[in-house]
Amino acid sequence: MENTSGVGVLDKLSLILGALESGPNSLAGLVAATGLARPTAHRLAVALERHRLVARDLEGRFVLGPRLGELSAAAGEDGLLAAAGGVLTRLRDVTGESAQLYRRQGEARICVAAAERLSGLRDTVPVGVTLPMQVGSAAQILLAWEEPERLHRGLRGARFTATALSGVRRRGWAQSVGEREPQVASVSAPVRGPANRVVAAVTVSGPIERLTRHPGAHFAQPVVEAAARLSKALACLPPGGATG
Repeated sequence: MENTSGVGVLDKLSLILGALESGPNSLAGLVAATGLARPTAHRLAVALERHRLVARDLEGRFVLGPRLGELSAAAGEDGLLAAAGGVLTRLRDVTGESAQLYRRQGEARICVAAAERLSGLRDTVPVGVTLPMQVGSAAQILLAWEEPERLHRGLRGARFTATALSGVRRRGWAQSVGEREPQVASVSAPVRGPANRVVAAVTVSGPIERLTRHPGAHFAQPVVEAAARLSKALACLPPGGATG
């Protein structure tokens, strides 16, 4: 076992988490990826699940759990989150709607920062909440630039199509109307990190009666500009200064 710490159980736990970094894995997949005995891999994966460091997707496969996102959000050195507060607040003030920042974690997405509309009817998404990758404009953004195999796997059961994601890549933003909640619309744009990789999605969301059934026509520009500011903030960080 490479990069051992001398604490055997921690090394094995690290192997399991590392095997899940690229996406969901069955128990057999964990065994193959880690070289651990099947009973050991199962026992440790279930223990990690109990502590919410590992979760299960709809097919029962192991995925990275929500606790990792919560720990990341609490880390002071997270450059993306350090910049997100001001950018989301400005986006909320410009659009008059709630703004969120999402990251992908396994087969789900997590709201890691938000600026809620101050009054009136609004779409409230609590920080730390886990949402599916099959619905919503943020899910489209987090999936659209994935490698082909992972992209097509992510389209299973999705409310959007490969053609829709092709349009997202072409114009640089996504919209959804009634996908996650019947009366909610949203617009999202990609935040890019090292090597131009999409690391997060900036979103504006609110009731359809205000955003309309063509929310991109009204909100795409400020959302894209907010995402660009966060991407620029990441580019200015020293190596190792951004996570995600």
